Amino acid sequence: MTAQIHAFPGAGTSVSEQPAGARFSLRLRAEAIGAAGAALGLELPQKIGRITAGSGRRALMLGPDEWLLEGPAGDRPALPADLPGALVDISDREIAWRIEGPRAMELLSIGIARDLRRIAPGCGCRTAFDSAQAVLVREAEDAFTLSVWRSFAPHVAELLAIGQRELAAGL
Repeated sequence: MTAQIHAFPGAGTSVSEQPAGARFSLRLRAEAIGAAGAALGLELPQKIGRITAGSGRRALMLGPDEWLLEGPAGDRPALPADLPGALVDISDREIAWRIEGPRAMELLSIGIARDLRRIAPGCGCRTAFDSAQAVLVREAEDAFTLSVWRSFAPHVAELLAIGQRELAAGL
């Protein structure tokens, strides 16, 4: 199931669904961070909101013991069996959109009640878009990736389309 968002000339944004990739929820005890990073081929960030990359993967620290691990479609990372942690495949759970353009932040503000200027490029966070749990990554100054659970995708897509229509109409 996809939730298509059509272009609205004059909106100052573009919204495009991202290709499916591998996504994993990683939960670890503090003493396992180094060993897990070595097994996964990247140093795991140790500050909430930070992102690291390596070996074709990237990791976003979402909480004190939680990371979102992303990689190419078909990626199957593994942790040593004796490591105190869990790596769960959530690849099919979410849909992600890239939202970019000079008014991208304004478009996102229709559903996210936080100061998006405070998210530095290259950082991310767990948040809510209207009533949907979301993960937001600021890829660049005017580019974001918004991921939501598939069950919420039609709702979020409709809100983004309404927001683009309003931006295009100068509202």
